[in-house]
Amino acid sequence: MARVRYGARTEREIAAKRTASARLPGIWSTGVVAVWETDPDAVAAVLPPPLKPTGRPLVRATVSRVDLPGYPLGAGSFAVAAAHGEVDGWYPLVMPMSHERALTGGREVFGEPKKLGEITVERDGLVVRASMARHGIAFVEIRGAASGPLPLPEPARRTDFYFKFLPAVDGSGFDGEPVLVHCVRHEKVRRLERVTGDVVLRESLYDPVADLPVLRLLEITVGEKTSDQSGRVAERVDAQALLPYVHQRYDDPLQAHDGPPAGSA
Repeated sequence: MARVRYGARTEREIAAKRTASARLPGIWSTGVVAVWETDPDAVAAVLPPPLKPTGRPLVRATVSRVDLPGYPLGAGSFAVAAAHGEVDGWYPLVMPMSHERALTGGREVFGEPKKLGEITVERDGLVVRASMARHGIAFVEIRGAASGPLPLPEPARRTDFYFKFLPAVDGSGFDGEPVLVHCVRHEKVRRLERVTGDVVLRESLYDPVADLPVLRLLEITVGEKTSDQSGRVAERVDAQALLPYVHQRYDDPLQAHDGPPAGSA
């Protein structure tokens, strides 16, 4: 009988896939990053417990183009500064990706708030433009002109916070206990330039980042970096405390229970 591709894989095949993933070469991305101070009350409002605000109400928007083998990938992140106990990091509210392949691992393994979107990173001479768009709305646009090289930073460690959960089958909450994930990235930068410009946040019902306005723009940079990442479950969280924030993950919270019409399966 020919191989049935939906059939079970052998332990050797599973191990080979895991080993191949672990040995991916360092992949460099070209990215535009903007950091600004925003309304501290808005930052506090979007953080599910046990996350808390840090000493500064910061927002970090990152828009990158990644030259993966075989196809280019656009990746974005809109995150606010947050703390979990003694650990300072970033809590992403939305992470648009240009391909589904980039969604599944991050969403299902780490709990990243990834959604399909349109990512643009463009440079024409000194002019730089980057944007994150969904539903025809470029809800974040970073634009400006490169205005000089910056010293390369030392390799750095960054922590992102994610909540991993499964909505309950009956719509009443969660199936299983939600967990808070610490995702640690080790980043290396090989090129970095200052950008003089601005950040535009456009109104969107689906990605309401305009609620975290640019009150004081701290920096815009464009550069090339590579990173690895690893995650761990840091804490099991109170389901009832997390439930009011689940809408952050979806354009419409009810879509988590969308299914085919009765009798169509």
